[in-house]
Amino acid sequence: MVYEIAHAGETLAVIVSRVFSEPGIHFFTPGEYSQQLAFMRHATGHVIQPHVHNPVAREVHYTQEVLFIRKGRLRVDFYGSDREYLESVVLEAGDTILLIAGGHGFEVLEEVEMLEVKQGPYVGDHDKTRFVSTAPPALRMRTLG
Repeated sequence: MVYEIAHAGETLAVIVSRVFSEPGIHFFTPGEYSQQLAFMRHATGHVIQPHVHNPVAREVHYTQEVLFIRKGRLRVDFYGSDREYLESVVLEAGDTILLIAGGHGFEVLEEVEMLEVKQGPYVGDHDKTRFVSTAPPALRMRTLG
């Protein structure tokens, strides 16, 4: 199961549920995204041809990040590019999310272990602008699945 979080015609995030398990290769992002997200499931004995990646100049304007939830539960709050709160979802162990555009905030609901992958190099305080989060009574929860 794959979910898209969108606002005003812009994709903010793609969530791949822990139960997604289709055979083959499935890309969830168009080729122009600066971060690509795919799921692969192959049978025993399948061979992926050895390869190297060629140097290709790329220009990245916004950081996109992938979170792999290994343990626990994490609430993700989504905001438009204008910092207006939109909705929230809860991710659980095994879920993966690609954060593409807009803003986002998090609250750990159960102790969480996660991996984060994003473009570098990291430029410290120049990499993000923080703002005040939406208070929990105003949250609009989206149920996945």
